[in-house]
Amino acid sequence: MTIGQVSRNANAVYSRPAGHTVSALRYEARDCRPTQDAEAFESARAESETLNEKATIRLTTLYISHPSFLDHETPYGHPERADRLRAVEHMLSDEAFQMLARDQAPKAELETIALAHPEDYIDTIRKTAPSEGTVHVDADTCMSPGSWEASLRGVGAAVYAVDQVMTGKAANAFCATRPPGHHAERGRAMGFCLFSNAAIAAMHARAEHGAERLAVVDFDVHHGNGTQDIFWHDADLFYGSSHEMPLFPGTGAANETGKGNIINAPLHAGDGSDAFRAAWDERILPALDAHSPDLIIISAGFDAHFRDPLANIQLTHQDFAWITQRLMDVADKHCEGRMVSILEGGYDLQGLAASAAAHVSTLMRV
Repeated sequence: MTIGQVSRNANAVYSRPAGHTVSALRYEARDCRPTQDAEAFESARAESETLNEKATIRLTTLYISHPSFLDHETPYGHPERADRLRAVEHMLSDEAFQMLARDQAPKAELETIALAHPEDYIDTIRKTAPSEGTVHVDADTCMSPGSWEASLRGVGAAVYAVDQVMTGKAANAFCATRPPGHHAERGRAMGFCLFSNAAIAAMHARAEHGAERLAVVDFDVHHGNGTQDIFWHDADLFYGSSHEMPLFPGTGAANETGKGNIINAPLHAGDGSDAFRAAWDERILPALDAHSPDLIIISAGFDAHFRDPLANIQLTHQDFAWITQRLMDVADKHCEGRMVSILEGGYDLQGLAASAAAHVSTLMRV
């Protein structure tokens, strides 16, 4: 037999023996033809688009905030003020952050807050919010008419971030919220904080996503007594903190260990980068690695910056980039990079903005 010609198109190869009808080549070794029927082709195309979409989303850092956080008003001269959030927002509006995915914080359900706080405490906070002016919950902690919604959305941002990260819709997330949360104990507001956003986020990851071993790590210059209080008796909930001591709130000694799940690394006034990095490399990070978390939540306070007026630690924005990367390394090793970061302190606007930018840039892997 002589071959008259071989013709090709996008989907198949055809042989045309002289005097014969065109037919598709059959690859006997594979027992298949190089063509697909229309239904199979469409199914493969749809699957490919879905995978591409998931891959694109998975590589994105999610930024969550809401205008209501500006409505949590504090008295004139109070360090925890709305301008803090404006400074962060302004910095992250730069072109360098154009690849951030951005979303608004929803309101949390009261049942979600009750994962970490008693219902009567939640009701007390709700009833304390005034219709006008500001009221003091304690000497440092205030509420205004907008504080209740801001608090609900602060928790809502944290749990929404967990949902997005745990379901693979975001690689990681940063929540720019206020009021902060890590000083709020199970039944007590203090230190500018009403609800323990990070602790609630961890409890939500367990309740809704089946995460078994959770970790909250805290580089705020003040010890997160609230998170420690809520995690104290549960060995599957890890809390690690570097902080200046002595300083408010007075907790955070190295011998405060809970069920072996609490790792405190106190710093001294005047300590800088070397002492900070040693505290993490020698104490907190090895313990975090051994805990093998399913999710890492960061209480991201930037008041250990040398410019901050409320403390005496001498860090720069490069130190916050460094610790962010070290935490990401642990997350990459144990939990496919799953990480949620929640804003805590930072009271010098310039230091806060620069440090938050360094933190988020590192989360974005740029």
